[in-house]
Amino acid sequence: MRTISLLSLMFLLIIGCATKVTDKKITTSPLPTETQPDLMKLTEFKGLQVTGVTADESGRIFANFPRWRENLPYSVVEINAKGEATPYPDKEWNTWRGRPEKNRFTCVQSVLAHGGSLYVLDPASPKMEGVIGEPKLYEFDLSSNALKRTYTFNRKVAPKKSYLNDLRVDDENGKIYMTDSGLGGIVVLDRDSGKSWRVLDTHASTKAENVTLLVNGKPFLMKGRSPRIHSDGIALSKDEKYLYYHALTGYQLYRVPTSALNDRSLSASDRASQVENSGLTPAPDGMFFDKDGNLYMADLERNAVAYRTPQGQMKILIQDERIQWPDTFTIDRNNNLIFTDSLLQRAPAGTPTDDLTFTIYKVALPPTEAR
Repeated sequence: MRTISLLSLMFLLIIGCATKVTDKKITTSPLPTETQPDLMKLTEFKGLQVTGVTADESGRIFANFPRWRENLPYSVVEINAKGEATPYPDKEWNTWRGRPEKNRFTCVQSVLAHGGSLYVLDPASPKMEGVIGEPKLYEFDLSSNALKRTYTFNRKVAPKKSYLNDLRVDDENGKIYMTDSGLGGIVVLDRDSGKSWRVLDTHASTKAENVTLLVNGKPFLMKGRSPRIHSDGIALSKDEKYLYYHALTGYQLYRVPTSALNDRSLSASDRASQVENSGLTPAPDGMFFDKDGNLYMADLERNAVAYRTPQGQMKILIQDERIQWPDTFTIDRNNNLIFTDSLLQRAPAGTPTDDLTFTIYKVALPPTEAR
């Protein structure tokens, strides 16, 4: 553990007071001990933009790379204890011949290890230029690494301009929830029937806010404009009663009862009436709950990882200039928070990445009483 420098504390306070949504201020605070965990490098990839990472209960770690540019050598990998990457489940699944093919990845955005399975979400939108073929969710059996099931999404659920982004598995209700960051909305998948549907896709809670993020002190732009990236981060409460979600370009955190997502007899207005605004947070990307109910997320404008306590207070876990764009989070069996640094502000889809290095970091989470 090391002490946060006075300069870092001043930086947090100044920026925290300067970032606004309309006339409201977002405030975060350092840990009460004014210490933060050491930032450790798990592995890195030269020229290969990694977005997703997940750890299973046995200690296995997986990562993914979206097809946002040509000559991507693999889409999903398993990372061993030495930080070495091997295509998962094998080389064939990771072979791309310029078109969608059966049992081959097209453009993988996220991976999630859960309940002995690895879920691989493929929005099928290379370079984010629109869906080709059919978006899919693959489920692999981690005991055998064999494909267990494939879920396919039609154009009604995943339209041409959609981009299925991240997912969470609800065991209690037998559902899987996914964010659509391309158009905004939540996709609900029934695991037994394989049927899926969109919800809240016309609701303000799934839409980007009219803001321009400041990353490393510069406006975050894509193709010369401030992007509007809709519902992106997603997290399921430990009791599986609430789904939390957040637009990437925005500061409002929302939640909705899973019962409202799963009840197809509800009208859109009745479902929308159950959406709750959970307050202001830093602008994040991915999100992840720990066992104590702390919700971890990126703080893109502060080179930091923040978390929201069960009481709703925002705190800074770690702030470091090496942290550029914390993307996806997972927690391993040793209580380490692991996250990718995707450098999205420097490498939006379609731009060259040959001179960039993309890192997966880990930090040891402090004991509950220290938070």
